[in-house]
Amino acid sequence: MVSTALAMSWAHKRRLVGTTLAVLLGVTFLTATLVLGDTARAGFEVAFEEANAGTDAVVRSSTSLTGGEQRAAVPLDASIVDRARGVAGVSRVAPTVEGFAQIVGADGTPLGGSGPPTLGAAWIGDENLTGWELAEGRAPERAGEVVVDRGSATRGDLAVGSTTTVLAPAPVPVAIVGIATFGGSDSLGGVTLAAFTLDEAQRLLLGGRPQVTGVVVGAHPGVSQDELVARLSTVLPPGVEAITGAQLTAEQRADIESDFLGFFETALLGFAAVALVVAGFSIFNTFSVLGAQRTRESALLRALGASRGQLLCSGLMEAGLVGLAGSAVGVGAGIGVSKGMLSLLDANGFGLPVAGLGVAPASVTAAVAVGMVVTLLGAAVPSWRSSRVAPLAALRAASVDGGHASRPRLAAGIAFLLVGAGLALQGGFGSVAVGAPAVLVAVALLGPAVARPVVALLGAPLAVRGLPGDLARRNAVRNPKRTSATAAALLIGVGVVTLFTLFGASVSASIESAVQRSFGGDLVVESSGFSGAGLSVDLLEEVRALPEVEAAAGLGFGAVKLDGEDHQMGFADLAALGSIATLDVRRGDLSSIRGTEVAISTETAEDEGWALGHRLSVVLPDGASRSMTVAAVYEERAMGGEVLVPEEMWRAHAPQTTYSTVLVGLAEGVHLEDGRRAVAGVTQRHGNPPVRDRDEFVESQAAEVDALLGVIYGLLAVAIVIAMMGIGNTVSLSVHERTRELGLLRAVGQTRAELRSMVRWESVLVATFGTAGGVCVGVFLGWAMVRAISASEGFGTFALPAGPLLTVMLIGAAVGVAASIRPAWRASRVDVLAAVATE
Repeated sequence: MVSTALAMSWAHKRRLVGTTLAVLLGVTFLTATLVLGDTARAGFEVAFEEANAGTDAVVRSSTSLTGGEQRAAVPLDASIVDRARGVAGVSRVAPTVEGFAQIVGADGTPLGGSGPPTLGAAWIGDENLTGWELAEGRAPERAGEVVVDRGSATRGDLAVGSTTTVLAPAPVPVAIVGIATFGGSDSLGGVTLAAFTLDEAQRLLLGGRPQVTGVVVGAHPGVSQDELVARLSTVLPPGVEAITGAQLTAEQRADIESDFLGFFETALLGFAAVALVVAGFSIFNTFSVLGAQRTRESALLRALGASRGQLLCSGLMEAGLVGLAGSAVGVGAGIGVSKGMLSLLDANGFGLPVAGLGVAPASVTAAVAVGMVVTLLGAAVPSWRSSRVAPLAALRAASVDGGHASRPRLAAGIAFLLVGAGLALQGGFGSVAVGAPAVLVAVALLGPAVARPVVALLGAPLAVRGLPGDLARRNAVRNPKRTSATAAALLIGVGVVTLFTLFGASVSASIESAVQRSFGGDLVVESSGFSGAGLSVDLLEEVRALPEVEAAAGLGFGAVKLDGEDHQMGFADLAALGSIATLDVRRGDLSSIRGTEVAISTETAEDEGWALGHRLSVVLPDGASRSMTVAAVYEERAMGGEVLVPEEMWRAHAPQTTYSTVLVGLAEGVHLEDGRRAVAGVTQRHGNPPVRDRDEFVESQAAEVDALLGVIYGLLAVAIVIAMMGIGNTVSLSVHERTRELGLLRAVGQTRAELRSMVRWESVLVATFGTAGGVCVGVFLGWAMVRAISASEGFGTFALPAGPLLTVMLIGAAVGVAASIRPAWRASRVDVLAAVATE
């Protein structure tokens, strides 16, 4: 049977090419993801180990603040440096000062800010205590001098001797005196560095306070890291801790894993999973058709003494060969793709600290194993069906499998549909996440039951195409089980694309709705990049002083602890904010809030159980603890966030005060463009952040969503290509199966053009059926997701984007045309006499 399985595979190798390619693409995507993760993980690990090689201990605040995407290092009094220096066993110390500072390139454009931090710091001259080292020039010696990382210098066309501006967040004119690298790399994963003298860093990043954000410590030879930490701990005041260099390295690895690598790798693995599921459906359908075509072969083997187990093993062996070939080539292709992805990341400012491509044996093994498992699972049911053929079937001429779904299948499909839809309609993220796969399973099970009527309806307009159109419709509906299985792969891919399309449109609609409800001003100044230095207090004051401006309010956010829990706190001049924005205050008075009073959103009040007059224990960015009172409750969390405090309170306790946006209301009678020019005159001196009107502000937020969707569509294109190959493979096999039928059609007068048209329209009908099903499933699950967001976040407006969904439908039909090109050509080239003689 082994020889028979190998012979059958070789005899039908052309029929298995499409299936092998489907496995290959899925494994390629998976391998590229795993290799990229391994490479980045190994690169960061080496970089952190090299950077911390001379660091035996770090002294820092024991209080860490995290809110939203923000983290804050609570500063310490500078006297802690001398305390650490006086500990026995300490050989060297260096104070650290860190904050946000964004470098402006030679063309006036701020660098970075779209993910990796824009880091401002005090330059550490002892290379044993820092990962940064001078590659060119010298260290800063006075105010106005700065060292920048080589990556920023290259992107910003800067060099030693250049003069530029650093936003901290107020513009600071600087001269570049040095270029630095991190562990031999131009930067650290896209981080930008602007390093000043210690005094200048304290002035710019800590508001001039005599503080540091930490102290790095080196030990004398013979003093272990644990021993050094124990000695330091005896002299440190409450609220200050010491950790070993090894602990620091472990924390940095964990942070990069959770903040960047973990999310990045999980997202890519999700898309790889979609591609592999689509490949699984294609494999299932291919082996189902092959099994039906080999009915007589299987029956003859049974008649000659082969057992059902042997036939089953034969089928699985054939699938295993396909899986092994596709997985092996896919691993090699995935390694090549990962190199391209690394280059793409580097070109977009996200260069990873890599010393070479890291191909871990475990990742290669996992990719091959997944490819094999997906292939074997996809072929298991068809192989089992083939093994159940009776020996007498060798005497029959028919070789087509049954086309109708069984009653148990229909019952299971209905059960899955009811459970999945019920969970999706409950409104929680968890229930939607569980309900979505159940709905997809239900659609796959119920496909044959709906394929015949739906495809017949979709094919009705083909009557205008005459006999080829009518035959195409009949061919597509005569085996609904096969039609459903062929379309299932495309259904999954289109369903996911539709889900994200609808989600993106709903997010854009939600943003527009929130702006329309809450923003009554005329212009918005946005910071350059969501992780940049932000907008300064000086910019806000200069805008307020313009005669064209009636009111302006800066709105910023930072990390704090509220009643011991991490939260994100917003700050603004609440009276000015209330004159420009409508936060829909439900209780209290926003404009009268002063000192230690706060305003909270209704959702936060409900989630935390806080009410008007509630006393909150707040840990602010400088580590100070304050008792604050809830004095107002507002509805519009999309504008105000969870909690709002007066900006004078925030500025008194924040090392740096940076706004994410400045909202502007123009004076009466001032034309919008005149006001824009006046405000732009101010922003040009502050890094030239964009000045937008209300409509442009909404469009800019939607553009970020569209950019993300563009990446998602690119990744999902792999699944669509696999689905297209699956349709093409099935149509090819179907053409081979109907060789005699096609020959008879040609013999009675059908032209080659008509035959190609018939095959092409059959493929288009199958693809359209899958596309229509995918759109329906995607719309339902997208609606459920938006509903869940609205219930949990209070921010969600459902939008049904007719244009993009129509585009998806057209793309689905185009997939059918593309998949049919080769099968249609082969069908039209059939030899009439040989085809008529075929059995």
